[in-house]
Amino acid sequence: MADVHLYYAPGACSLASHILLHEAGVPFTSTRLSVRPAFPDEYAYINSKKRVPVLSLNGKVITENPAIMLAISQLVPEKELMGETDLDKVRVLEWMNWLSGSVHGQAYGMILRPSRFADRESMHPGIREQGIKTLKNCFDQIESWLAKDQQERVAVYALGDGQKFSAVDGYLYIFYRWAMGLKLEMQTKYPRYSALVRMLESRDTVKQTLQAEGLEVVM
Repeated sequence: MADVHLYYAPGACSLASHILLHEAGVPFTSTRLSVRPAFPDEYAYINSKKRVPVLSLNGKVITENPAIMLAISQLVPEKELMGETDLDKVRVLEWMNWLSGSVHGQAYGMILRPSRFADRESMHPGIREQGIKTLKNCFDQIESWLAKDQQERVAVYALGDGQKFSAVDGYLYIFYRWAMGLKLEMQTKYPRYSALVRMLESRDTVKQTLQAEGLEVVM
């Protein structure tokens, strides 16, 4: 049996990996961190990048959501959490690279961490404004992908024939939650994305994760 330990912050991007651990159904322990206003220095030894999530797997440290979720999926290959077919697995990688880089790092980075893009505080409002525009463009893209019912990406679940949970779904979920925190109009503007979130929040594994992190549902 693998020794699995997750370091997470409530409501942070680590929520995706936390959900996947519950989906995997493997025993694990966890450490709850507060990353506001910053990652705690006393835990810098687990990740010199000072970010969550961090997964300790049999004593080996793994960082970055896509890598962590791949490691989790490998513990239970029969559950096909990264997709069933070879093309599914390629699509998972495609989704995760884009979500990690464009949605999280770029759009939300500009909105929530404008200092990463400019030192001058006078520039931060403009950076946040551009971040909102970028985020809405990303959500438009997600909505269009989820609407392709007869193709490879479908709602309610994002991958394959739309009938099976994959790691992509948990990753999409956190960005919707954050958008609700920004008071963006999601349900009318993005009905397919909203349908995905409603389905996810009905899953026992998601409910368990939200309870563990002390979070409420958004739908």
